[in-house]
Amino acid sequence: MNIYELFTRQVEQRPGASVLIEWRKNRPFALSFLELENAAARAAAMLRAGGLKAGDPVLVFVPMSIDLYVALLAIFRLRLAAVFLDPSAGRQHIERCCEIFPPKALIATPKAHLLRCISPALRRIPIAFGTWRLPLPGARPWGKLSRYAPYTKVAPCDPDTPALVTFTSGSTGAPKAAVRSHGLLAAQQQSLAAELRTAPGDLVLSGLPIFVLANLGSGAASLIPGCDLSRPGSVDAAAITQQARELGVTCIQASPAFLEQVVDHCSCRGIQLTGVSRICTGGAPVFPRLLDRIQAAAPQAEVTAVYGSTEAEPIACLPRVKLRPEDRAAMDTGGGLLAGRPVSAARVRILPDRWGIPIGPFGGPEFKRLCLGPGQAGEIVVSGPHVLKGYLRGEGDRETKFKVDGEAWHRTGDAGCVDQGGSLWLLGRCTARIDDRRGVLYPFTVETAASSFTVVRRAAFVRAGGRRTLVVEPASDSPPAELDLLKSKLAWAHIDRLLVLPRIPVDRRHNGKVDYPGLDRLLKRLERTTPQPAAG
Repeated sequence: MNIYELFTRQVEQRPGASVLIEWRKNRPFALSFLELENAAARAAAMLRAGGLKAGDPVLVFVPMSIDLYVALLAIFRLRLAAVFLDPSAGRQHIERCCEIFPPKALIATPKAHLLRCISPALRRIPIAFGTWRLPLPGARPWGKLSRYAPYTKVAPCDPDTPALVTFTSGSTGAPKAAVRSHGLLAAQQQSLAAELRTAPGDLVLSGLPIFVLANLGSGAASLIPGCDLSRPGSVDAAAITQQARELGVTCIQASPAFLEQVVDHCSCRGIQLTGVSRICTGGAPVFPRLLDRIQAAAPQAEVTAVYGSTEAEPIACLPRVKLRPEDRAAMDTGGGLLAGRPVSAARVRILPDRWGIPIGPFGGPEFKRLCLGPGQAGEIVVSGPHVLKGYLRGEGDRETKFKVDGEAWHRTGDAGCVDQGGSLWLLGRCTARIDDRRGVLYPFTVETAASSFTVVRRAAFVRAGGRRTLVVEPASDSPPAELDLLKSKLAWAHIDRLLVLPRIPVDRRHNGKVDYPGLDRLLKRLERTTPQPAAG
């Protein structure tokens, strides 16, 4: 089945209903299901006229916008493969990704087209399209779509036909290409729709691209806010809040960093998002204090944290109303971060932490004996119809995949445990584990506990210079005396030193995950530049 067919079903059922709303120049611009279908069909005709045929990879450099989803739907319609990579990762990353999976065409904004001036790999792409309405040198402009008669056919696919290709950052080695097939995308859409309960009649403010794609198949309308979504930790919360209230948004789907900006704005101005019934956040750790603050800003909303990854979206969900006092107490005293119950499509198990060492294949009985019991910490592994079975050409599979009776399982690289009730707890990345003479300790156990203090905006627990180190980014109004109490209150973690930094490095994509390699470099630089006390 072509994933496009999920969208066409919605077109048939509600052609005149709004599906995408984009805030442009201080006003909303909306497309109905039928108008989006027509635009995608004309874009498909343009791509075909440009010489593309089924199976060709198309590199897409378009931010979250109506243009992005017109391009994606056209690509799916023709059974092309949409390719995404992070241009902010640098020229070398672009070159390596294009070498691994050479694109046949490029669809890009004018600004992204400028990258062709510095990238030989992008200049080698033979076909180019621009989303600008005016002509671009060497590229067919999106503004000419109206000249093309709609291409009405939808190319047939089998479940394993590639649809979406994304690359890992490659920060610790060569980038891996995650190939999501039409069947996998359909399974992810089904699972996300079931957990998020998006439905026709919803207007969803979304800052997460894959969630908008899922909404297209659910019949819900998505509002793409008018702000720079590439930096969710710096969005214009005032504008976003105004847009949500003016248009009557019923649901919000966004990263924790995005929602932090929104709830900060609401808290400072006494604003409540009274019309919002559901808020979902994920893509980075979601600590209880943020869930509480979101609830305060939207008192009528069901607030849910989602745990997942590119390879398995979603894995587990935690509605705030399910948080018990004993769960909060466990998180405050080293239990880790509660991720909630695994979703119905996912089978989650905990294996002994052997990250970095290939494992399997296993027979069913052997795998069952290997799996750890409730409360035992290890590596989180997952399988299901919505879980990526392997990477392009198998590169990376040996480290991250294994089979049980022929069925593929994904190694998340995250440490965790399952409690007696079946809920999943996150402990942090396996590679961030601290193992010293005082025992084994994972970072989320300490970071989650530290995040419960109002004086802490962000925390990172690492081993640096041979010492257990808690790094704290304080809230702007944090009294220094309260920060001094942190170390004593977290005595169970045997913290050797507490460092206060104005800002802890975070990931580029979601602005919410601690960038541990970046933090390590920063701490080493501080060690070199900070005068050491004199001997004796």
